[in-house]
Parts: sequence; C-alpha cells; structure tokens
Amino acid sequence: MDDGVEVKLDGLDALLGKMSAITGVTQSKAGRFALRKAANTIRERAVKNALRVDDPLTTEAIHKNIVVRFDNRTYRQTGDISFRIGVLGGARALRSSRAQRKSERRRARSGRASLAELGEIAGSGKGNPGGATYYWRFLEFGTEHAPAQPVLRPAMNGADMEVINTFTTELERAIDRAMKRAQKKGSIA
Repeated sequence: MDDGVEVKLDGLDALLGKMSAITGVTQSKAGRFALRKAANTIRERAVKNALRVDDPLTTEAIHKNIVVRFDNRTYRQTGDISFRIGVLGGARALRSSRAQRKSERRRARSGRASLAELGEIAGSGKGNPGGATYYWRFLEFGTEHAPAQPVLRPAMNGADMEVINTFTTELERAIDRAMKRAQKKGSIA
C-alpha cells in the first residue's frame, strides 16, 4: 500500500527565478526550512487527531510522540529533500516469543548488548515523551476486533492549499533572506 503524497506547484515563475539566483547549498537549506514548516502543519493536524483518540486515564500519550524528522536516506540516495511524519516507538516489533526474550537477556548479560539496547528491544518506550505508544498502529489501521480510528492518514489526506501556501510563503521568505545575505557578501550583483 503506497500512501505517498505528491504535490505539483504551477505558476511560481517569480519564485523559480529567485531560486536560480542563489547557490544549490542555499536552495537546499531554504527548501528544507520551508518543507519542515509545511510538515509541521501536517504534524499539528495529526496531534489534534491523536488527542481525540488518546485515553486520558493512561500515562501514554500518542500526541506527544508524533514527530517530524528529516529523511536522510532519501536525501543521500536521490538528493531530494524529504521529511517523515510519524510516531516515536511506532516501528517496534512486537515480541511474543519466550525464546526471543530469553536470548535477548542472555545477550545483555554477556555484554554483547547494553541494557539500553535491551530496553529498546523489549520496547519499553520509557525514553519517549509520551511513553510506550507502539499500539498507535492498532488504532490507525484497526484490528479484527476494533475498528480503525486513524490519526496520521486524515492529517495527510488534508494536504491542501494550507500546506502548499505554507511551503511557498516560507520558501520565498527563506530565499529572500538568502539573497540578502549573498548581496551583503557581494556574490550576487
């Protein structure tokens, strides 16, 4: 299942003209800044959705674990700037095998795995601001016994003009700042 979102922007000739006047490094920094701002608007929507499904009687809070992270792998492989929006501790594999847990404890005792790694393997999630919220995926996609209560998907489905406008205005501001800095240095006439 591919849930990627692709946006095509038309009518930005002035912005493209400004981008050609600055260097690639500055373009990358300005693009990263603007894309982070746009991703944060999507994150804010996801936080609002998570507040709707979070149980106030527990110490875990999904909304505290929703983060925006720069996608380094995509940038290294393709040069494209990309951000990931997700839940901390959300990719934890669920351990059900008694033999696996025993093996992990043995590794920790023998010095081949630190106690911090063991805690991460066991999925304590205590280091996350919202606690261990690995169960968010059960809410997001549902189970055979419980219907889905999506948090992230509705936030992404709303990738509308608000997100696009945030991106374009922040990119234009960042490029203007970069051009002013370049003019002060004397590299742009």
